[in-house]
Amino acid sequence: MPTRTLRKFLRKPKGLLVVISAPSGAGKTTIALEVIQKVPDVVRSISMTSRSIRPGEINGKDYVFVSQKEFQRRIKLNHFLEWAEVHENLYGTPKSWVNNQISKGKIILLVIDVQGAEQIKQAYPECVSIFILPPSMQELKYRLIKRNTESKESLTVRIRNAMIEYKFVKDYDYAVINDDLNNAVEKVRAILAAEKCRVHRWLTPKK
Repeated sequence: MPTRTLRKFLRKPKGLLVVISAPSGAGKTTIALEVIQKVPDVVRSISMTSRSIRPGEINGKDYVFVSQKEFQRRIKLNHFLEWAEVHENLYGTPKSWVNNQISKGKIILLVIDVQGAEQIKQAYPECVSIFILPPSMQELKYRLIKRNTESKESLTVRIRNAMIEYKFVKDYDYAVINDDLNNAVEKVRAILAAEKCRVHRWLTPKK
């Protein structure tokens, strides 16, 4: 097919919505930040949360921190693309920001829990979903203890929830084991590169 004719059927592809989920401590946030630094046009969606800010976190960069009352007010206003209660705290993805970035052709990484991922997949069937797994439960527990941000009770809750979250792996498009950070990042980069080349993302919709 001549190049000129081919161009009639192609378009500049829209942005890509990528969901990354994992149990707490598996390394999903670290992997996402590494990918953002290494892959052009990749941005991380900043979630809103009602939980308390942790040492070293920056409001508006890591999360947008609001009170429980304010979060619930925004739920009633249909402000979120998805939201969920995780570990007794509320988390949500602002709808308007995501739609704006997709229209600009950006690859958006949504680092969210399995509850939020289910909502995203219903709203955006074309989204790409990746589940990050730790090498073992023992390693997961070690990582949670090492970061020194959890109480004994909170640690118990997160380990219990991790066992529940593992059951959702089968609902994801890809699974990446984070046994080595660099290796895991390269696998996610490869997934994004392959997804950008899918033919349907380039075809002009039929009228």
